[in-house]
Amino acid sequence: MNLMSNIVLDSLLKPLADFYKPSFVEEIAINHAGEVWMRLHGAKVPWVAYDAPLLTKEYLVDLIHTVANIYERPFDPIHGMPVVYATLPGNHRFSAIAGPNVQYDERDVTGGVALNIRGATASDTSFENYHLRRGEKLLKVNPRTKIKPDDPYDRLMSAINDGSPILISGATATGKTTFLNHILTLINQESRVITVEDAREIRVPQKNRVHFVLSRTEQNNDFNYARLLDLVVRMTPDVIIGGEISTDNASVLWEMLGTGHEHFYTTIHAESAEAAYAAFADRILHTQPAYNRSELIEEMKKKIHVVQLSRDGALRAVTEVV
Repeated sequence: MNLMSNIVLDSLLKPLADFYKPSFVEEIAINHAGEVWMRLHGAKVPWVAYDAPLLTKEYLVDLIHTVANIYERPFDPIHGMPVVYATLPGNHRFSAIAGPNVQYDERDVTGGVALNIRGATASDTSFENYHLRRGEKLLKVNPRTKIKPDDPYDRLMSAINDGSPILISGATATGKTTFLNHILTLINQESRVITVEDAREIRVPQKNRVHFVLSRTEQNNDFNYARLLDLVVRMTPDVIIGGEISTDNASVLWEMLGTGHEHFYTTIHAESAEAAYAAFADRILHTQPAYNRSELIEEMKKKIHVVQLSRDGALRAVTEVV
């Protein structure tokens, strides 16, 4: 970056600088215009929201365009690449998206904007900050329950509380999305939630949220599920919600599940829990045939809980929790 570009970028970043430059800031997230979420190093409350009226949608989109131009990154939300990554002066990592693939609410139907900027590394970083000390046992952070409760209700609540991945299975009109929407009401309201859908159906009560949309029928740009995976990880979610599993997204959702994030939820069309594991595996194999099917299904059974929904006329019921 030349001196003139640096001056232009520093000037454009001024409305954001007070949010991401202080050493006590771990990162900031913008999910829509006019609001910034800050995460501080070591804070007990993970995210705090602040009004930022200067951060209009026009300003944010112009910022992404400018960053793309300076760093010679492609950026065309409608017909090309809607995502821009860069390292800003001061070694701050910048990730942003604009256009129809990102939404916050009904105001963003024609296109929204979201970005994350990772702040400077805390100056007092040491092994001590990670609770690694000679002669002491390692901490167990958010350990998952090893013994499944006998009661199916307790089994489901245990999976939700300890952040285990959950696959909601059922035939058409069994209420999979409605059931998933209810699960979201049981999750900490301070959580940062990211959804991945082909059409907006999931209702997220958490205010710190981003909705990514990849339409199966109206996708015109270069954004795809493989590129989405990297963006989701950079957006540091506490909860990831996948839309219904298809051959297009199955392998990427499986990779997301393996990134170590807790609270991963998605749905699938299947008639039983056993069939749900098999259907998920088969959809992955459609694009990733190198997997061994039997081994893949066994790995899923170790990692993922399945809630099976069934319907008989007006009666809808949970018939399996495994």
